Amino acid sequence: MEVGYGSGDKTGFFTQGRRSLKALTVQFKVKTVELARNIKKLGQDDPRRVIHSLKVGLALTLVSMFYYCQPLYSNFDETAIWAIMTVVVVFEFSVGATLGKGLNRGMATLMAGGLGAGAHHLANLSGHIGEPILLGFFVFLQATISTFLRFFPKIKSRYDYGMLIFILTFSLISVSGYRDDEILELAHRRLSTICIGGATCVIISIVIFPVWAGEDLHNLIALNIEKLGNFLEGFGDEYFKRTGVEECNEDKKILEGYKSFLNSNYSEGSLANFAAWEPGHGRFPFRHPWKLYLKVGTLARECAYRIEALNGYLNADIQVSSEVSTIIQEACTTMSLESGKALKELALAIKIMVQPSSADSHIENAKSAAKNIKSLLKSGIWEDIDLLKVIPGVTVCSILVDVVTCTEKIAASIHELASKAQFKSAESPLSEQIQSVKSAQMVNCPHVITVSESTLAASPSESSSAPKASKQSMEV
Repeated sequence: MEVGYGSGDKTGFFTQGRRSLKALTVQFKVKTVELARNIKKLGQDDPRRVIHSLKVGLALTLVSMFYYCQPLYSNFDETAIWAIMTVVVVFEFSVGATLGKGLNRGMATLMAGGLGAGAHHLANLSGHIGEPILLGFFVFLQATISTFLRFFPKIKSRYDYGMLIFILTFSLISVSGYRDDEILELAHRRLSTICIGGATCVIISIVIFPVWAGEDLHNLIALNIEKLGNFLEGFGDEYFKRTGVEECNEDKKILEGYKSFLNSNYSEGSLANFAAWEPGHGRFPFRHPWKLYLKVGTLARECAYRIEALNGYLNADIQVSSEVSTIIQEACTTMSLESGKALKELALAIKIMVQPSSADSHIENAKSAAKNIKSLLKSGIWEDIDLLKVIPGVTVCSILVDVVTCTEKIAASIHELASKAQFKSAESPLSEQIQSVKSAQMVNCPHVITVSESTLAASPSESSSAPKASKQSMEV
């Protein structure tokens, strides 16, 4: 009986084990397929990521030759590892980020190496007893001052990495010099290998399919403003639920497209910082006014917050009554539609770098509608209407008036950008330019035109990382 029980128990154990192993195998296959899909999607969203990975691999392979080739290794010895470390920490996605890090690392190493050698020489003059005390004081002093300087916003944004490398190199050179008499040779080898690694990164980043942070910022600002225009163009019909207008399949997606803009402040600031390091390229000369893009982005984000408030009224529990809707519908729809058209004209003006003169007429129409709605709000037609029915509609009117003001400010900032960046004068209204683009075609809704990005902006290899779709919708 005991032997039979043990045999059955073993059989059940092995059966359960096979089931668990089979379940783990199935789960592993599912996870593998999901991982493969995520990798494929990541590469398809922005093919430049794949190219960047190959560029980093190429740079590391080249600098590794300092170890593989004996003539090169005999000149640098173990310090050749700094070239590999430099490639790992310096090579970034865009040219501006790579160039900024490379220059920060090179200049910080040069300055810290010189000062470290000088500190070592002064410490030697103080004798055997005073040398470690003086070296410790120098390390403490430079680390304290350098760390405090990192708190300054301008230094933090552009030179923070350089300050870190300065602290590291000064400490390394001055402290190691206490045990090594060849301090100048150590500093020279470290600087040489770092310059070689940084130069390798910069050359590969610029020569092989360069990714320009400035162009990414340019296209990102244009796309974000276009998203605001998309919402405002569709808000009037959506809020007042006009009859006779066919619902588009992507209406809801278009109306919510602005949400990605609300938290893009950090990415815009980073791109502007990287763009400041970049040399002239394509349509963007050296010292292009990148800071004005941040000003445009800030004003557009203020508009986006008001649009977020408008979006809350689309699905609010208390909707505008038909009585109030009849009074405010025309003025509100005009403000929303004309502001949306103005923003889309401004977005397209940025994208193709022409003077945004065609947006002025839409802004004037929106301001006229805003003036009319203010007159209505001050009139006595609301006395006989229930207050709860009036509040939602009046609030929407007030927000739309603010949106018109924001649109006017955005237009003024883009006019300033166009003047400083020397945008070309538009020979014809932008709407006519859109109509003349041969690749334009009607999709989904009769009011949406798809314009080829390569026709209006840069080549595919230089397109933005944010709007990385092959086509972008432009409403006219």
